[in-house]
Amino acid sequence: MRTGMVDFFKEHPRMQYLYFGGKGGVGKTVVAAAVAVWLARQGKKTLLASTNPVHSLSNLFKLDVFGRPVLIPGMDNLFVQEIETKDTIQKSKTEIREKISWFLKFADIPTKADDFIESATMNPAFEESAMFENMINIIFDGAFEAYVFDTAPTANARRLLGMSKVYTLWVDKMMKSRDDARSMRLSLSFRKKKVAEEEDPLLDYLVTFRDRINQMQTLLTDQEKSAFFFVTLLESLPIAVIRRFIGWFEDFGIPIGGVIINQAIDCSEIGEDCATFVLNRVEMQDRYRKEVETSFEHLRGEIPLFDQEVRGLEMINKVTEALFQR
Repeated sequence: MRTGMVDFFKEHPRMQYLYFGGKGGVGKTVVAAAVAVWLARQGKKTLLASTNPVHSLSNLFKLDVFGRPVLIPGMDNLFVQEIETKDTIQKSKTEIREKISWFLKFADIPTKADDFIESATMNPAFEESAMFENMINIIFDGAFEAYVFDTAPTANARRLLGMSKVYTLWVDKMMKSRDDARSMRLSLSFRKKKVAEEEDPLLDYLVTFRDRINQMQTLLTDQEKSAFFFVTLLESLPIAVIRRFIGWFEDFGIPIGGVIINQAIDCSEIGEDCATFVLNRVEMQDRYRKEVETSFEHLRGEIPLFDQEVRGLEMINKVTEALFQR
């Protein structure tokens, strides 16, 4: 079903949070940038942010955008940022140390927090957790009207956006552990009234954190405000990645905006005397285009393969024009 990006935004006038993912190397960054440029040209104050640990936005715009929003020269409303995680990771480790130390003291567990902290912060998902918290902070700050996120390859994006569910389970478990520890203290204490009236910073933290996560999950699953777009090449592997992961996003409740084809060869420029290699590539792309059209509900647009790399605002504008043409 072909309904283009212009129609998509007409059908979703309140759309505010857009995520772009797909197999590595399909051009997610370029497509996300093209959409962000279009939104900015509609008069929306727009932030294009990268949640991919291997950032590409500075290279794409030929401008250092690491760690803070940078207004793109020549654009009134487009700000670009590569999200920095180092400080957030260190801050998270410090907070975890404080919370675990307090909890062990609260539960009268005679051990140091270092082993627990090492276990928590060495988790492979810890950097994604820090990135997710940064993303939440940026969104909840509310400084922009539209947010476009260039995500990591799909498997990582799946884990990143899935953090809201992971965090909810973690908070529930922590609150149960805290209640169990509190009950044990009360049952063993001769100062029950004093214990019951003690301040509980862990509970305050968990309740506040849970509320933030629930709010983020509500935004992620709001089909009028959020959408995840898959970017693909007309090749087997990137299409297979979408087929593998699209069901997870749907099951999680994240609305699918559609599929965008990148680097399609313009058949109108192919002559009969064209090289066999190019003719074979065109035939292959035609075959996979039909597969995309029959496999996925919405094909939102097709971006041609340009004769030079997409880098700099002038080339990004060409991608925007191709994606949003009628």
